[in-house]
Amino acid sequence: MNLFSFLRIEFSILGIVALTMIFPICAAIAFDEFSVVPAFAIPMAVFLILAAVFLLAGRKKKITLSIRSAFIVVAFAWIFCSLLGAIPFYFSGAIPNWTNAMWESVSGFSTTGATILDDVEAIPNSINLWRTQTHWLGGMGIVALTVALFPLLGVGGFQLIKAETTGPEKGKVTPKIATTAKVLWLIYCGVTILEIIILKIVGMNFFDAVVHSFSTVGTGGFSNKNLSIGAYDSVAVDVVCTIFMFLCGINFSLYFYLLTKKFSDIFKNSELKAYLAIFFFSILAITLVNKNFYGGFFTSLRFSSFQIASIISTTGFGTSNYAMWPNAAQFLLFLLFFIGGCSGSTGGGIKVIRWVVMGKQAHNEFLKMLHPHGVFSIQLNGRAGRKDIVFNVASFFTLYFLLLALTAVFGAAAGLDIQTALSGAASMMGNVGPAFGALNPSANCGFLPAALKWWYMFAMLAGRLELYTMIIFFVPDFWKK
Repeated sequence: MNLFSFLRIEFSILGIVALTMIFPICAAIAFDEFSVVPAFAIPMAVFLILAAVFLLAGRKKKITLSIRSAFIVVAFAWIFCSLLGAIPFYFSGAIPNWTNAMWESVSGFSTTGATILDDVEAIPNSINLWRTQTHWLGGMGIVALTVALFPLLGVGGFQLIKAETTGPEKGKVTPKIATTAKVLWLIYCGVTILEIIILKIVGMNFFDAVVHSFSTVGTGGFSNKNLSIGAYDSVAVDVVCTIFMFLCGINFSLYFYLLTKKFSDIFKNSELKAYLAIFFFSILAITLVNKNFYGGFFTSLRFSSFQIASIISTTGFGTSNYAMWPNAAQFLLFLLFFIGGCSGSTGGGIKVIRWVVMGKQAHNEFLKMLHPHGVFSIQLNGRAGRKDIVFNVASFFTLYFLLLALTAVFGAAAGLDIQTALSGAASMMGNVGPAFGALNPSANCGFLPAALKWWYMFAMLAGRLELYTMIIFFVPDFWKK
């Protein structure tokens, strides 16, 4: 891949992201925030012009990508989009520090939702819309959106999608990858619109409904309220958000199967079964532990189920400070930091399917001890799984926990206590948002040293892109021909 092809793809992606700045511009006009308009309008115009120039100049050239090129394109696309996303924060004056502006942008696009702001209600509405809009763009994938809207990449499109999507196995729900991307994005838009309508019905104003739907469906967690969802103190709002966080932690391909009436593919899905079991067991266990804390079962159920959905989907919304819960409840919740949503969902984390694979392989090892000459394979979705998937998952776990340990060490070296350093590392890599200790739900990340913020930004992007896409550049073999 030559430099021109690389820039053509990158500016196509940046052009699409820049085009979406029209929405916060409209919000700025609607809310009389005219001083903020140039912070969106200027970068939007610049990047749309650059995208048009590169697209027109290379319109007769078809791009094909190698696996190595796909990793480079996707990694830099996310870095460049994060840089673009930081421009409105910085030049509007809402976040007048470039490191903090980059933090908010990376946290947004990676759907982590950890903020450096201590008063989100003081910043312009258009900036808050952009914050949550970055969640929405990053949730389903900015490269997937580009492939869906502008399939100029030929056979390389699938390589790009593979480098961006989550889970150990990458697949297509339709024969063409561009069609698959369109289908998933249409479902994604449909779910978002549905939540906006329902939140409006249960009492939110339209703007708040849009903001929180972007964050919920993108499983990000940014809010335009200092108390997050807890600011509404509404059972109905809590229930709606709990349901949608849970739904968006499910593989979106299953919604396509639902729409096309392929019910057997849903019922056989091993990951979905495990996700449901983990979710409902966690609700029962934590609700019972918190019963006395909240003074009743149903009140405990309301707050516990919301927070469980928030953490397992890696959204990071809050209705209460779980750092005040009983120790047993806090510990169970912390375990969910290492689960994450399903592959193909907008949730972050390790992903349920990897725990399913490792659990089934552990069971096979027991069987081999009892029957040394037996031949055993893991069963996924009602059929034998590929043998190499176990090695793929095992290597992912090794890399994940090594990077998590390194991130925790860096946090401790920067002055964080052990609880904050460990939970902060798990939160950033799992794209959860809030953590424990000094990073509990009632705190923000503004106090972190600048150097640690930049490392955490790397951890957020690495977690969102399934580690390999960001870390592979540090492997010498990657640069060998």
